Amino acid sequence: MKILLLGKNGQLGWELQRSLALLGDVVALGRDDVGGDLGQPEALAAQVRTLAPQVIVNAAAYTAVDKAESEPELARVVNAQAPGVLAREAQALGAWLIHFSTDYVFDGGGVRPWKETDATGPLNEYGRTKLEGEMLVRSQASRHLIFRTSWVYGARGNNFASTMMRLARERDELRVIDDQIGAPTGADLLADVTAHALRSAMVRPELAGTYHVAASGETNWYEYARFVLRQAPASAGPFRVDADAVQAIPGLAYATAARRPSNSRLDTTRLRDAFGLILPPWQQGVARLLAEMN
Repeated sequence: MKILLLGKNGQLGWELQRSLALLGDVVALGRDDVGGDLGQPEALAAQVRTLAPQVIVNAAAYTAVDKAESEPELARVVNAQAPGVLAREAQALGAWLIHFSTDYVFDGGGVRPWKETDATGPLNEYGRTKLEGEMLVRSQASRHLIFRTSWVYGARGNNFASTMMRLARERDELRVIDDQIGAPTGADLLADVTAHALRSAMVRPELAGTYHVAASGETNWYEYARFVLRQAPASAGPFRVDADAVQAIPGLAYATAARRPSNSRLDTTRLRDAFGLILPPWQQGVARLLAEMN
């Protein structure tokens, strides 16, 4: 089985190269590869036709949330138009399309975890373009899996944990938002869920659809930062700010171009029931990440 993976150099794409290798021959493309740039949808379509894969996995996206406010058209090409093209080509090939989305398609209100059937209402351009991409995938590709996730981190490249440790070394005070709630979700966990779900869906096509994927439990950025500093390997220090000295601030105190949702909780019941998966607590994945940084 041939699997086309887009976004190979991102945190998720890097992990997917590992997890998908168990299912078939993975052709992994990045933005600099011919036909791998989602900013050029027609070249992307031509590459899909040339490769004729049985599975297309789109791990690429425009993720600069604040910058999307000033570059809405580019964000729309990458996050909506290109996934629509992939859906069209997948349908023509009879291929599966795996696409990743975000809790930002919701308005962030309330306190209960979001279900797949809840009404959407994105607060920013990034969320709006990701929602458009979802809609195009659903309408054009019958064999699709859309995974909405949140607060994704990976060992490759920068992440929240490494940023907090760096700031704790450099600054005399550290102030972190405490009124945005979610679950830090490892790219490795998301990649493993993807491979398992794809394998099941290829045997049972009725499993096609949209699913929420996130580690279990919940936290806020402030408590997340404190957990990181408490669990940080000795080699990461010494810190000028320890976990108990981190200060909590409201999101409104941190000005950004794009509004962020307060409630990023995702209900993963549908995923767990459909695929028989157990999603570990967020602390487990973050602790593992920190141990690997040692």
